[in-house]
Amino acid sequence: MNHKDTLTYERYLPWKRWVEAGFWVAVTAANCVANSLTTLMELRRGDSGIQAWEPVVWETSSALVWLLVLIPAIVAYTRWRPLHWENWRTRLGEYAVASLVVCLVHVVGMVALRVLAYRMQGMAYDFGPWPRELAYEYLKDARSFATIVVVVEGYRFLLRRWQGEASLLAEPDEGLPLEPVDQPERFLVRKLGREFLVAANDIEWLQAAGNYVNLRVRGHDYPLRSTIAGIEARLDPRRFTRIHRSYIVSLDQVASIEPLDTGDARVHMKDGSALPCSRRHRQDLRQRTGADAC
Repeated sequence: MNHKDTLTYERYLPWKRWVEAGFWVAVTAANCVANSLTTLMELRRGDSGIQAWEPVVWETSSALVWLLVLIPAIVAYTRWRPLHWENWRTRLGEYAVASLVVCLVHVVGMVALRVLAYRMQGMAYDFGPWPRELAYEYLKDARSFATIVVVVEGYRFLLRRWQGEASLLAEPDEGLPLEPVDQPERFLVRKLGREFLVAANDIEWLQAAGNYVNLRVRGHDYPLRSTIAGIEARLDPRRFTRIHRSYIVSLDQVASIEPLDTGDARVHMKDGSALPCSRRHRQDLRQRTGADAC
């Protein structure tokens, strides 16, 4: 693993949310200003009676709904139901329905804001014939929805390549595998075009993240395409145990167990992390670690 790349990624992490939010604010604001000016110039050429503030209200109302409601919802939806090359056929219909919902929310939200803005000016806002205008808006919104999905998934793909994406070692084309495939001793990590191996025994803990499971190794996370149950079945049960529906820990890396009033517990790891332990796994963890505190 290139140490310089690792340091660059770690320096980026504190700024990650700010960069992501700033990107969408900048794109939405630029699009809003550009569309307002373009619409105003077209109206002026046609000698329209539309006042200068009206195109600004139209575009700002649309931008606010996208920025405050739809973009966060699309980001959350794609994290929950990610779209990848191998599943796009099965997800296409689902995403088509999602684009219709996006359009309806967008139109209802921006019309409500425009009605409010016009009333403040002592005027009435007319959206026009709803069936025709909805069809027109859907053609634009479907394109915007698709663009946002592509940008989000592309960004996530780059992040995974930057931080390193893990995979199970494949069986060889010929001969026997060098290690058991059902309980691999090593994971293959691809990072910016390079590959290196991570020993299963070096994994400190694992966390479910959508269609991925993050492997925590020496302070770094490596996403592995799997479910938490799927990877649990591949790990050595003598070394790893489930403590939560979203977490698996290495027993050797558990520093202490803190009981909570709710009946759950907090597991303190040797790397300083504090992980949740649900009450259904608490007793098993106590027995596996020999801890009396849990």
